Amino acid sequence: MNTTMNSQTIEQSNLPLNLEELSGRLKRLRLPTIQSLAISLADRAAQEQWSHLRYLNELTIAETDRRTENRIAKHLKRSELERNKTWSLIKWSRFPMVVQHRMQQLQNGEFVKRAENLLLFGRPGSGKTLLLNALGEQLIRQGHTVIFASCAQLVQHLLLAKRELRLPTYLSKLGRFSTLIIDDIGYVQQSREEMEVLFTLIADRYERTSIMISSNLPFSKWERIFKDPMTTAAAIDRLVHHSTIIELNVGSCRLEEAQAKQKALLALEAQTQPAMEPQSAQNH
Repeated sequence: MNTTMNSQTIEQSNLPLNLEELSGRLKRLRLPTIQSLAISLADRAAQEQWSHLRYLNELTIAETDRRTENRIAKHLKRSELERNKTWSLIKWSRFPMVVQHRMQQLQNGEFVKRAENLLLFGRPGSGKTLLLNALGEQLIRQGHTVIFASCAQLVQHLLLAKRELRLPTYLSKLGRFSTLIIDDIGYVQQSREEMEVLFTLIADRYERTSIMISSNLPFSKWERIFKDPMTTAAAIDRLVHHSTIIELNVGSCRLEEAQAKQKALLALEAQTQPAMEPQSAQNH
């Protein structure tokens, strides 16, 4: 029996290659990149005398790279992150070294695997939203899932879900993201009912998935957010239990940008303004 199978294998290996059938099999196997590169890469392999394993390795690298790119693009689109606030566009020199060092440590995403939180404090314009967006982008590139929302927007969605009796379903949907970014908590004062659903969200994610929060209010003023001391203490306790806290003691980046633009505009006007003719030495 083994002899028959071996002879059949030899016979089949001598059959002419049907490219349409090969393309069809690769399509059914859902290998579109290998399907598109198989012939051109085979020509290169023949020219450069690659081994069969080298050829196979190059094809699988191309397929996995394309899938990674597609996955990143898909999750970036779902994340609601601001596309112009990426890691590579940050002017790191404006942040203290301790902030730079901590952000670099967080970039690898290990804190997400441990379901830890990030709490970012600073004055308006200090760069909190920029850092959260940029870190969210990096986490997606590391294979994590991220969803971004302003606090005001998020509590409205939570409140609507509660009123429609689907809050558990909405919390479950958010729970599928390994990281939830809540931007500007406390920036807009909310009602007690809205803050109750926000606390429910924090409690639901506790020690299960990560939360990244920015706020211009220190903990000592968070009673303005959660309306009573007990709820405030409970919310803070859950957030800080496993967390990294970063304080941005820097000025407003928006103000700095505006001043830089104004300075550049004045310099441009000075260059284009015609030179004043000197007054005559004789003034009768």
